[in-house]
Amino acid sequence: MDVHHQTAGGDAPPLGPEVATHRAAEPVAVTLRGAEVTLGPLDPARDAAELFPLVSGPENARLFAYLVTGPFATEAELRADLEAAVGNPKLATFAIRDAATGRALGRACYMRAEPAHRTVEVGAILFAPALQRRRAGTEAMALMARHAFETLGYRRYEWKCDALNAPSRAAALRLGFRFEGVFARHMIVKGRSRDTAWFAMTGDDWPRISAAFDAWLAPDNFDSTGRQRQRLEDVRAGL
Repeated sequence: MDVHHQTAGGDAPPLGPEVATHRAAEPVAVTLRGAEVTLGPLDPARDAAELFPLVSGPENARLFAYLVTGPFATEAELRADLEAAVGNPKLATFAIRDAATGRALGRACYMRAEPAHRTVEVGAILFAPALQRRRAGTEAMALMARHAFETLGYRRYEWKCDALNAPSRAAALRLGFRFEGVFARHMIVKGRSRDTAWFAMTGDDWPRISAAFDAWLAPDNFDSTGRQRQRLEDVRAGL
């Protein structure tokens, strides 16, 4: 609740800068092409069949530790989850597919979009091991950020995660999001209390972050074995 007090001498209260009030576009899953991955609308049956072997089993249960859904005991359960995502008007869910083979390797969503305020969140990210700590996973996140800022017209791009999820927090910082704080007792997920760590980047940040993505993803930043020559954080720091 905003509380208003008369300022000394009747001076006008401080106000934020004026901004254009046009709306951003509603996010929908469209095709976004990169060198390593292609993002596009979900095909629940096909994507479940391709993803299930990559994310199922006890060895992959950790992938779902902080997600609202999963793990999935059967391909049918995963397909039902993807079908629910497709049918949710508040989500724009992308399949992340290998650019060369077309095989599904993960999914990610635009969510909690506020077009009037031009803010949107990326979340519900599921990376099969083949995407984790790989150039392809970073490219997928770069494609979604670029689309949000440059095509859809958002001015704030958010990342939120369980405050206990150390890998997600580290990933947010690596990608260029700024840590903004923790919302205590923010959610109940799978019967457990969740404090939520908030991160964001803004349109003012984007030109530098975008340039860092481009430089880091360039082929000459990787040796013949695919090992990075410079870390993304170091590239960004040097700009």
